[in-house]
Amino acid sequence: MRDLLALPKAHLHLHFTGSMRHETLLELAERDGISLPDQLVSEWPPRLSAADEKGWFRFQRLYDVARSVLRTEGDVRRLVREAAEDDVRDGGRWLEIQVDPSGYGARFGGITAFTDLVLDAVREASQATGLGMAVVIAANRTRHPLDARTLARLAAQYAGRGVVGFGLSNDERRGSTVDFAGAFSIAERAGLALVPHGGELRGPEHIGTCLDALHADRLGHGVRSAEDPALLDRIVAAGVVLEVCPVSNVALGVYSDLTSVPLPTLLAAGATVALGADDPLLFGSRLAGQYATMRAAHDLSDATLAELARMSVRASRAPEDVRTGVLREIDAWMAADADPVAP
Repeated sequence: MRDLLALPKAHLHLHFTGSMRHETLLELAERDGISLPDQLVSEWPPRLSAADEKGWFRFQRLYDVARSVLRTEGDVRRLVREAAEDDVRDGGRWLEIQVDPSGYGARFGGITAFTDLVLDAVREASQATGLGMAVVIAANRTRHPLDARTLARLAAQYAGRGVVGFGLSNDERRGSTVDFAGAFSIAERAGLALVPHGGELRGPEHIGTCLDALHADRLGHGVRSAEDPALLDRIVAAGVVLEVCPVSNVALGVYSDLTSVPLPTLLAAGATVALGADDPLLFGSRLAGQYATMRAAHDLSDATLAELARMSVRASRAPEDVRTGVLREIDAWMAADADPVAP
């Protein structure tokens, strides 16, 4: 088995605060005297479930507490730099980090000022680590759809200047997805990737809504398309990418264990899958861990793992020369002799 840390790959599903290192969370909280719940300290990583509304509320509460430790511009720059360093260590060559500026604007001078800060931090981190990076701006589906339009216009202003996509996150059981169609139309006209969450906490019917109303290019998760063969065929025919995050699927109770994550079904149907870590701070597993768990759970060959990495690169909004270079690196990884003792 070849070393998965050395497998070049792209990371398309990583949330901003959720990318934070656990030790950074503890350090920043201690600095400012912020009391953290036991689930983020002695009981970390927390035991989570989002099978019901109360479960999601508990998950969101932990995320909000973690976000509260980001108090200064230096904190934001540190988070982005460390996220880049962690992806590089995991074999990452390209990262699209997802952020909802409305969750930080009040503390950092408004959503435009915060977006400027994040993009500057991304440029610094990319230069320091060599990792290609871009930003996906995501609206929160628990807020009013007009707020989403504001964020879509913000994302459109930065299209071609570091922002490559527009998403819709939070509990997909909340709100009405079709009400966000206007925001996604703004992003679509700007040429941004359309990347709403769908098909994790809700099933195939919601995926269909994301395709019809939001014109999704990529689905955050989308894993439950495996439950509807006709829908999965539609996804394959349309070239829609599934950003599958196995460890978070299990942690949130979507599947009982990693062997139940239907990755083989998706691949057998011809779907394009990009493995992602979602929120490592809350789920305790980063990018390479997604590949390692799927290798172990489904006995995936190195050739299949290499193809997963290729799909992540092709599905990204990385510049063409970056994609070409990383694909060559993946071929070189496959051409090298396997190390029987490598993880």
